[in-house]
Amino acid sequence: MNFNSQKKTSNLLLLIASFVIVSLILWNTNSFFKKFKEEERHKMEIWATAQSELLQSSEGRDLGNLHVKIFQNNTSTPMILVNMDGSIRTNNMPEELVADTIYLKKKIKKFEAENTPIAIDYNDEQLATLYYGNSEVLNKLKYYPIALLLIIFLFAAVIFFFFKTNKASEQNKLWAGMAKETAHQIGTPLTSLLGWNELLKSEQINPDITKEIEKDIGRLQNITDRFSKIGSLPKLQQHDIVKETRNAFEYLKLRSSKLIHFTFTSKIEQLPVLLNSSLYNWTIENLVKNGIDAMKGKGNIAIEIVPDGKYVNILISDTGHGIAKGDFNSIFNPGYTSKKRGWGLGLSLVKRIIEEYHKGKVKVLSSSKEGTIMQISMKSDQQ
Repeated sequence: MNFNSQKKTSNLLLLIASFVIVSLILWNTNSFFKKFKEEERHKMEIWATAQSELLQSSEGRDLGNLHVKIFQNNTSTPMILVNMDGSIRTNNMPEELVADTIYLKKKIKKFEAENTPIAIDYNDEQLATLYYGNSEVLNKLKYYPIALLLIIFLFAAVIFFFFKTNKASEQNKLWAGMAKETAHQIGTPLTSLLGWNELLKSEQINPDITKEIEKDIGRLQNITDRFSKIGSLPKLQQHDIVKETRNAFEYLKLRSSKLIHFTFTSKIEQLPVLLNSSLYNWTIENLVKNGIDAMKGKGNIAIEIVPDGKYVNILISDTGHGIAKGDFNSIFNPGYTSKKRGWGLGLSLVKRIIEEYHKGKVKVLSSSKEGTIMQISMKSDQQ
């Protein structure tokens, strides 16, 4: 038996044991409730007998002190005594409500549903009817199993979320490890490509070709750098956000379909911002690529940089099919995707890079059938 099978068996046994323990507690509580209810019934029958004796006292019989003690000892069970002449007597009921006939009628119906009324007879003649409800202790005991189940449910929920969070943490570590290993593995062929490109230069190949190859090699090096940073806190340095945004935008523009019209505008020439250039470029590329996918390879993509006090807003707009308003927040959750072959990691990484690493904000500013506008807000580093 392997480790996973043993773990599953242990979890199953723990689950069965917990179910048995909870069942025994509930069964024991229910048994105690029934026994307590029977004892309370017996106490009410004794009270009814004492009341019957009291009603006969007009005949000159000496009742002694026993009946008084029986009446005095009942300080918890609410009751309503209805005599045959229609008069009503209450005990352990709110004094301010005993004169309310509507209230008493409702209580009589409630008591009758909780406990069978006790008829008070004498010589086969009914003198009164005793209606009584559950005592405060009995009511608390009745709801005890519900409270117990609620506590158990909350405890189980805490355990579930603990293990779920722990599992998510392990998965994050695994993804970070795989990303770093990928970056390491890409490094070897990149070094070889650099050497081959230098060889092509020496062979008098068209410089435009080798220049573009250098750009793509630089791009691969940039991707490798990004993967190597996953799982670790990146260093932030002062960069011109206009220049960094334009560079990422232009790179995608040169390598995208001619059916897509790219527009870049900025209301400022430059603005220093603390950021990690590699990761910031990644976010811009992700948002632009998502826009291109939403347009299915045909439409308009635009980036506009707008200063806003101490902040700067980067607006990425497309003319795609739009996002449902109810999904404005969900699209940033890991695993969420509208693509048939998507992993749902792009926008979650964007949110993590902007909000956790750069202390900025990213959101869907607006979206409709005419297109979507995404907004990144970053704090400027101007002194």
